[in-house]
Amino acid sequence: MQQFDVVVIGAGAAGLFCAGIAGQRGLKVLVIDHAEKVAEKIRISGGGRCNFTNKEVTPANFLSENPHFCRSALAGYTPQDFIGLIERHGIAWHEKHKGQLFCDRRADDIIQMLLKECESGGVTRWQPCGVQQLRPTNVEAGHRFELDTDQGVVQAHQVVIATGGLSIPKIGATDFGQKLALQLGHTLVPLRPALVPLTFDAGEWAPWSALSGIALPVDVSVNVESTGRRKQSSSVHFLEDLLLTHRGLSGPAVLQISSYWRPGQSLTIDIAPQGSLAEALKQAKAGSRKQLSSAWAQALPEGAPQRLAQTWLEQAALKTPALRADALLAEVKDRDLEALGQSANTWSITPKGTEGYAKAEVTAGGVNTQELSSQTLESKKVPGLHFIGEVVDVTGWLGGYNFQWAWASAAACARALVRSHP
Repeated sequence: MQQFDVVVIGAGAAGLFCAGIAGQRGLKVLVIDHAEKVAEKIRISGGGRCNFTNKEVTPANFLSENPHFCRSALAGYTPQDFIGLIERHGIAWHEKHKGQLFCDRRADDIIQMLLKECESGGVTRWQPCGVQQLRPTNVEAGHRFELDTDQGVVQAHQVVIATGGLSIPKIGATDFGQKLALQLGHTLVPLRPALVPLTFDAGEWAPWSALSGIALPVDVSVNVESTGRRKQSSSVHFLEDLLLTHRGLSGPAVLQISSYWRPGQSLTIDIAPQGSLAEALKQAKAGSRKQLSSAWAQALPEGAPQRLAQTWLEQAALKTPALRADALLAEVKDRDLEALGQSANTWSITPKGTEGYAKAEVTAGGVNTQELSSQTLESKKVPGLHFIGEVVDVTGWLGGYNFQWAWASAAACARALVRSHP
């Protein structure tokens, strides 16, 4: 029977990073993963170039039932720390908008770096290899766990669960870690797809589905309720690009807001965040001989497609016949122009659902952080058991934040791991 100081279950970003650090600290480490390919989620991320972190990371960029939980780990391992690591490995990188950092070449550079870090620490990796059972036990030699695996029974002093979530099942994603947490006495914050496109009722969406492929900058918001003792409602806003699809809405704006949206809620979308469309129309009205369609197209933000302006007017005219496209602007009443402008500055629309885990970039919810140490990610219920990365109820924004949580939680955990015989 083989014995290790640490067994890490999951060979993704968090698992490999944790294993490498622990191994380089002198611990005997085994990494196990059921998938044939290593770190596929890294490989497909960022359009194949891996948005590996963001220059500006704060706890405000994360969702959790316990919003302060991530603070300690993020402070202990910063984006600058990770940048230093990839530069030591000679990985070239560049910054896109809003602090997002990407590899110049390809995401595989990050995977190879993590594997080299593991090699430097003498880490053993079994892949593909399934884990059938994990048992806390009081065996000799100080080992507190036994694992039944495809390669036999293994003993470990500590176990780290880094198995991710349900998002993108085609690359092997499962809820193994969350189920294991439940079996060992932990509770879960309910899982849900996050950073995911939103869908609408086919009939309701029919007029907009023909506009599939149109993208434009918007301000999207949704009301959220705080999770503290005092229930307070506030609005979360994102100023990003919106993409119309055959089934609904996508693009960075919608992916961001989807993490906060709950079924039954309406979104408020401002397709002209530069100012009031109603005021622009009313100012253009004086002495104008233009048709409403022309004035409306000019009032919309520069670059807004003509077919978007046309469809919007067609939908408005269904409710207010005076807003027909060939109406003269000068003859349209101010109250109708106000209604038209408001319909685009405060477009209220209620999604039917999401595209699900197949299209979700991450899984929100997970192991309840009230049951973990924020300094070490160790279970308060099962000594020696740790949970890191996406399996935990900490979910980052779009833009490299989830990778930074993987690095930071892995580092915090790895630094706390000890040898079975100090």
